[in-house]
Amino acid sequence: MDPWLSSARSGPVLKVRPGKRSRHTGAKRRRRTPGPDSAESRPSTSQESPVPAVSAVLAEDGVCVLLLGPGQKLTFTGKCLVTCLYGSVQVLGLTMTSNETPYELFSPNTHAPLTIEALRQKKTTKTRKEIRREAIVALRGYLSLERRRTVMANFKTSCSVLLMERLEEPTTSYIMTHPEYANIFFAKPSEIFSSTLDDSVLQSIGIENRDPDSAIAIPESAVSAAQTLVDACLEEHDGCPVILVCGPQNVGKSTFNRYLINQLLNHIPCVGYLECDLGQSEFTPPGAISLLNVTKPVLGPPFTHQSDVQKMVFFGETSCEQEIERFLESVKYVITSYKREQPLIVNTMGWIKGFGLLLLIDLIRLLSPNHVVQIVGEGGERMEPLTPEYVKSAAGYMTKASSGTKYKHKGLDSSDEEEDTDPHFKPSSGHELLQIENRFSGAGGTETVRCHGWILRDLAMLGYIGKLQQFEQIIPLNSLVPYEVPFNAVALRVIHADVAPSHILYTANASWVSLCHILDDVGSQSSGPVILTQTPICDCLGFGIIRGINMERKVYHILTPIPPATLRLVNCLQIGNISIPHSIFKNQPGIIGEVPYVTSDYDFTIYGSGKMKRKKHLKRREHL
Repeated sequence: MDPWLSSARSGPVLKVRPGKRSRHTGAKRRRRTPGPDSAESRPSTSQESPVPAVSAVLAEDGVCVLLLGPGQKLTFTGKCLVTCLYGSVQVLGLTMTSNETPYELFSPNTHAPLTIEALRQKKTTKTRKEIRREAIVALRGYLSLERRRTVMANFKTSCSVLLMERLEEPTTSYIMTHPEYANIFFAKPSEIFSSTLDDSVLQSIGIENRDPDSAIAIPESAVSAAQTLVDACLEEHDGCPVILVCGPQNVGKSTFNRYLINQLLNHIPCVGYLECDLGQSEFTPPGAISLLNVTKPVLGPPFTHQSDVQKMVFFGETSCEQEIERFLESVKYVITSYKREQPLIVNTMGWIKGFGLLLLIDLIRLLSPNHVVQIVGEGGERMEPLTPEYVKSAAGYMTKASSGTKYKHKGLDSSDEEEDTDPHFKPSSGHELLQIENRFSGAGGTETVRCHGWILRDLAMLGYIGKLQQFEQIIPLNSLVPYEVPFNAVALRVIHADVAPSHILYTANASWVSLCHILDDVGSQSSGPVILTQTPICDCLGFGIIRGINMERKVYHILTPIPPATLRLVNCLQIGNISIPHSIFKNQPGIIGEVPYVTSDYDFTIYGSGKMKRKKHLKRREHL
């Protein structure tokens, strides 16, 4: 039985809007024979008395029914399962209609809260009696007769009816077992909003009411740009369009991408997504360039929807500043899997100054987008409008001005340039630039950030590793049984630093690791680890944690949610500058004595105690 059906059982009514008509009064009214001009025989109109912000709330054992009038909103912090039983509502660009499809909504206090807004109903020739009958049928199967009558006593023909249920799922439940994030789905005391709603009703389903003014704000220019892009995706004059979204940090690129994805999923079943932001990835842990197909609405932050990908390369850093060339080559490797069968959204980094702008120009030339969405904030960093003329005349990091298809490779002078063509992209004469002015106070600055970037990265990694939790009871990572991987079955590579072979296993132990597949044969007769001397650009199949190394049996102990069938393809382990969240080390229940890998006695004066970075970042002649 579906969880949203099994949980809708009888229980006490926590709150019903006062002033409802009694059943006897309603019965007398129903016994009257409707005349030709009666309300029941006329088509439904919007000329009804206005309804309050929430017309009725009924809860029974973690379930409530919510009635919203057109334009009315519920802004909340928490997580819940929402099913639209009648009418239609919108959440972050997604339109929920009365098809009884449940959606998981996640609104943590690390981000601006989500808002459920009721939409105005389309004009219909149905009578009010027919509309009420449809609403009653929609509630049947979820609520008892008595509670259906309670809800219908407050029902208006313009209302939308929502079934809201407590959401319990293993990934976020695992994250909340860490003391640092135990209250991540609870509003701060100063942010709780007082309204006509009974707080106990909302708390029974795991949400708390918030001020609508604190919700995610989508500027009108962003709404207009998204509509233009949706229209372009539906027309498909020259195949499915490629949409590149760019702008400085903290101006709402991720929010716009989620809104646009949800808008597109209202019309089409699948949206492509190319992740080029190493520090704040949307669907994968940080440090990776990935391509995937999005088929479900995005109704929460990244740690709530870590997804399987179509193709991915592990870069190993949260910034590509030191190795821009390898970054571009990784993007080229990943994008070869895109077949233009669905629209593609390209997410970029917030690095727009200096070499960051040169890199962005290279990406535009490499990916040939049909549309470039440039988001600009009121304050902070601003950039030149990326018009087709500007991109054509500007020099990139690896490309020269006025040669969008000419790619200058390392070690070649201008006479040795070769044409870099991608068979999946047609030559483009230009792109359409859509500029969005994000006018909320502090856009582009750091004062509007609700949570540090490293915390969001840790949460994304916890969300990924939380996929190991497939049981009703949350099991600590130190209690899970790891896979055993022999030394000679996989090659080992440390990306971000030069490590002596004699110390390579010290680096690998208790590390976040990328599980990759390379084409070379890595079989070895040696009993020691197989070490790669160069970083290959290869398929990353997923991630894991090396929780220990058995030197006697010559095996790595690896925890990963990758299924065994995929794990058999792994023959390379890559370690980058991505650390395991500290909360994992500190949250090891059942340990007697000292906690493994955790110490407060650390001497930074010891030679070699800190990592040493290589400076690969050199200026080229045309940039001097």
